[in-house]
Amino acid sequence: MPLHLTSAQVDTYDRDGFVFPIDVLSPEEVRSFRSELEDWERQRGAPIDFPEKSKSYLLFDWADRLVHHPRILDAVQDVIGPDILVYHSTLFVKEANTPAYVRWHQDSTYFHLSPHLHITAWVALSDASVAAGCMQALPGSHRWGPFEHDDKPEPMNMIKRGQGISGRFDEAQGTFMPVKAGQMSLHHTDLVHASAGNGTDDRRLGYAISYIPAHVKPTGPVTPSALRVRGRSHGHFVEEARLHSALTPEAYARHGEALARFRALQDSGFQGQPGGSSQLAQSAKGADAAQGAKNPNGTQGTPA
Repeated sequence: MPLHLTSAQVDTYDRDGFVFPIDVLSPEEVRSFRSELEDWERQRGAPIDFPEKSKSYLLFDWADRLVHHPRILDAVQDVIGPDILVYHSTLFVKEANTPAYVRWHQDSTYFHLSPHLHITAWVALSDASVAAGCMQALPGSHRWGPFEHDDKPEPMNMIKRGQGISGRFDEAQGTFMPVKAGQMSLHHTDLVHASAGNGTDDRRLGYAISYIPAHVKPTGPVTPSALRVRGRSHGHFVEEARLHSALTPEAYARHGEALARFRALQDSGFQGQPGGSSQLAQSAKGADAAQGAKNPNGTQGTPA
C-alpha cells in the first residue's frame, strides 16, 4: 500500500518515467521556505548562485527541512523503498522574464551511479507553469537507454557544465509538467527532459532533490558523499552529517568538501577540456585527503 502516492501514480511513474502533480507543501510552508531563501538573498545583495544553490541542504535550514519533509519522503519511498539517501540537490531559479533554459538531457549521465534507480523530486516554491518554463519530458524515454551527451556551457544554460543531447530531440516538445507552488513532480534518472525560459512576471523557483535507494553504488574514481534521510545506510558513500547550524564556517566546510567530491566525478566525464585528467586527479586527491583527516579509519557508514 503506497504511503503518499496512489497506485495509479506509481504505475504512471513506472510507465512514463515521471509523475506529477503531487501535493506536498502547505501554503504556509511555501511562504516560509521562500521567504527564508529570499531574506538571505536580500542580505547578500544578490540572487543565490553556485556554490550555495548546489547541495543547499548542507547550508540552509529551509533546504534541510525540505529534504527531510515526510510527505516528500513518503512519495519517494513509494517508488524506491525505505532506505533513502540524498545524493545531490540543485535550486533551479529562473528569474522573471528571462530565457534561462535546460537542454535535453538525462541525469544519469553525470551522476555515476549503478543501478539507475535515482529519482528526482522537483519541488515548486513558486508556480512552474508552461509559460514559466516548467519541465518537459519525453514519456517512456527512461527505457530507451543512455544517449551521448556533450558539453555546451552558455550563460543562460542552467546546468553549469552545459551537458545535453545534441541533434536528436532538438524539435521535440514532449509532455509539459506544470506544477503549482507546494506541488512536486518525480522523474527517473534516465528520463530525457528539458525546460525553456520563464516568460512570466514571477521567479520560477524549483528545488530538485536527488534521492537514491541506499543499496545503489557509485561508479567512478572518487567516492561521493550522500546524506541518509530515512532508513539505513548501506555504507557505499561517504556519509554527510545533517546540518546543525546554518551558514556557519563548519557548515560551509562540509558543504565545500561534498561539492568537491561531486565535481570531481563530473570532471571525470567532461571531455575535450585541457587539463581535464589532472584537474580530476587534484580534485580527487583533495577530497580524499579531507575525508581522511576527518575519518582516519576510512569507515563510510554502516556496512550492509
